[in-house]
Amino acid sequence: MTDETSPHPVKRWKPLRFLLWMLLAGLLLVVLVNTLFPDWDLSDEDRIALVRVEGVILDAQQTVGELKRFADSPSVKAIVLRIDSPGGGVVPSQEIHDAVKRVRNKNNKMVIASMGSVAASGGYYIAAATDRIIANPGTLTGSIGVIMELANLEGLLKKIGVESLVVKSGRYKDIGSPLRKMREDDRRILQSVMDDVHRQFIQAVAEGRSLDVAEVQPLADGRIFTGRQAREMKLVDELGDLEDAIRLAADLAGIEGEPKVVEPRKRFSIRELLESRLLGALPRLDFQAGVSLKYLMAF
Repeated sequence: MTDETSPHPVKRWKPLRFLLWMLLAGLLLVVLVNTLFPDWDLSDEDRIALVRVEGVILDAQQTVGELKRFADSPSVKAIVLRIDSPGGGVVPSQEIHDAVKRVRNKNNKMVIASMGSVAASGGYYIAAATDRIIANPGTLTGSIGVIMELANLEGLLKKIGVESLVVKSGRYKDIGSPLRKMREDDRRILQSVMDDVHRQFIQAVAEGRSLDVAEVQPLADGRIFTGRQAREMKLVDELGDLEDAIRLAADLAGIEGEPKVVEPRKRFSIRELLESRLLGALPRLDFQAGVSLKYLMAF
């Protein structure tokens, strides 16, 4: 039976339709790879990775993950850490600081800090872990100290006729509570915690900058410095911008010519998009119950 007389003629792909399907499949493959492996690069060219720490430091997970991925990449020869932050939480600052040290010690890769408009308190804590620190002359940095901000709402509650009732298992279980005045023994306990965390900051700076603790202590009273002042006090190595930091990283890594710079590609997230759109339109209430320690420049 011939094709002309067959009740079910064989369908043949038209070349144009086949080409369109191939293009669509290729596009979907690219999107899938970019989503699942945002940092995948088959190039063996030597590169400098650029990791950014921007805004108040509330969580370390993203930055630590980016540092680890670039540390494990054989084509990345050095990392530039661009810091534009007034600091933030003590623990996330310490976690990023420790991640930088792992890149240097475990992966044997250079990490250069480039300071933007502000790299203070927790931002400087992170920078202290790097091999070299480059700041702009007008960068605000320093603010080596710890702050704890607590509110006392007892007077307000009395005015509006609200009585607070607290049931606790120990004398200090409600330490720092906004519902009562702070006692002197409460203040001594919190101050001892603050002093210990402050000492950790001083020791980290002394170790990172190859200074004696006695040299750092006079600078660790919370004051801020310009980049130029910080260089005079040995808190910063050189003055320069981001391009200078990238060039220094390339030179130290032995890369000749213009270095290729790569940054983490952000995964597309519908959740983050909706949160940024919805929450961004609402007023932010920066009230945090309980005790919170911060390496944060107050402003």
